[in-house]
Amino acid sequence: MNPDQRYFGRVPVPDPFISFRAGRRKVCVVSALEYGRVKRDSAFDMVLPLEAWHQQARRRWPRRRIGPAEVILLLAAHYRIHAFTVPDDFPAGVAFKLVRHGLKLVPAGGLIFPEREIKNAAEVAALRTGNRCAALGIAAAEDLLRRARLKGRWLYHQGRRLTAEDLKFAIETACLAAGAVSLGTIAAGGNQGCDPHESGHGPIRARELIIVDVFPRVTATGYHGDMTRTFLRGRASDAQRRLVATVCAGQQLALAAIHAGVNGRDVHNRVADYFKTQGYETKHTPRGSVGFFHGTGHGLGLAVHEPPRISGAVDYELKPGAVVTVEPGLYYPGLGACRIEDVIQVTAGRPKLLSRYHYDWEIR
Repeated sequence: MNPDQRYFGRVPVPDPFISFRAGRRKVCVVSALEYGRVKRDSAFDMVLPLEAWHQQARRRWPRRRIGPAEVILLLAAHYRIHAFTVPDDFPAGVAFKLVRHGLKLVPAGGLIFPEREIKNAAEVAALRTGNRCAALGIAAAEDLLRRARLKGRWLYHQGRRLTAEDLKFAIETACLAAGAVSLGTIAAGGNQGCDPHESGHGPIRARELIIVDVFPRVTATGYHGDMTRTFLRGRASDAQRRLVATVCAGQQLALAAIHAGVNGRDVHNRVADYFKTQGYETKHTPRGSVGFFHGTGHGLGLAVHEPPRISGAVDYELKPGAVVTVEPGLYYPGLGACRIEDVIQVTAGRPKLLSRYHYDWEIR
């Protein structure tokens, strides 16, 4: 479900469809499967039947296989449009066909709807709901860890070893019950957690750090939550406690630095410099990276990752009303990993927190 299409038409459509602006009118072309619902529920000014435009295209090109490009060419001619601004991920095959037939395409070079970056009150409410669902998922994982029994190096639940799959099932079930779908959920322990996008698999060990990252999409609105907490079942070592305390302090440092007009690169560098002063070096080796090697945060909305960015790789001035995650982390195989993530809205002063869950992580 394309977030740009959802934003433009304010209606969920599972399959790809054509939409564009003709003057001041929002126009879309959908199949009979979607026509009645989109015409009734969407923000489009004109809803056109795909089947009728397919028939026109077949008459125009009787020997050609008809697809989206042919329909778009007919629409462009009908509405006297000579050029379209298209999203950066516009399908390449369709683009080549359109350009070959003389239609000009201009890549947006960022969000095709820049206004998506600034969230209004309704969007903020939807994001709060997404984060409430994420918190319920994290709570389900924490509850399962609390109920697990320690036997030697392992955690047991209902007579067998507790696994990452068990944690993810509990998380995703809780999110689903709350009205959200959580895909790609992360519950990664030990060295698995040192790969930030490893979702986690196999048995969970006692006394190892476990990263739980939940980013559900609310079914009713399409908006996401995105929260991360780190847990450990058993008694942590001094080195583990120091790692977690440092990440917590780094996140608070970032939160204190964020306000409208600040450069996201400066916020990120402040966190990276703090980690370095605490003795946590970032290194890139042939076997992988260790330390703090991802951005501090990203925009959140109809997509899990969207502008703006809080990263050392780009200059990006944060605007009032933007919604971003704040998620520093440290990753050291052998010791483990910690990441803590919350969602905020940028203001002229202290950011507005849109997510809420406690930070108690050591479950004895």
